[in-house]
Parts: sequence; C-alpha cells; structure tokens
Amino acid sequence: MKDRVKEAVDRIRPALQADGGNIEFVDVDEKGIVKVRLTGACHGCPMAQLTLKNVVEQTLKREIPEVTSVVSV
Repeated sequence: MKDRVKEAVDRIRPALQADGGNIEFVDVDEKGIVKVRLTGACHGCPMAQLTLKNVVEQTLKREIPEVTSVVSV
C-alpha cells in the first residue's frame, strides 16, 4: 500500500505546487492512517487543514480504499 500512496501523493503534488506549496509523504500505518508533511506555502497556511482533508484525504480514500485518514506531521 505504501507505494500506491506515494504514487497518489505524487499526482496531488502539482496542484499544491501551483499555489506555492508542496506535500511530502512520511508514512502509512497498518490502520490506513497516512502521514504527510505540508511544506512551502502550505506550511502554516490557515487553509492547510481544509486542503489536507478536502483534497489530499478525499483523493487518497477514493484511489486507495484502505486509507482511513490523512494527518499532517
């Protein structure tokens, strides 16, 4: 599953980079919790949590049903 999550994160990355941000895959655990790090303009942005849940988490859940949630570390 880790490789599939990495590939999906790579597909999400250009959308964040278009706004000056970026995303880094950190890990995924056996419960399907994906850990990522938002960087660039996303780091500290007031909208980062919405982006994380509404864009990143929803995309990963749609593409990889085993994903249960996405958290920023």
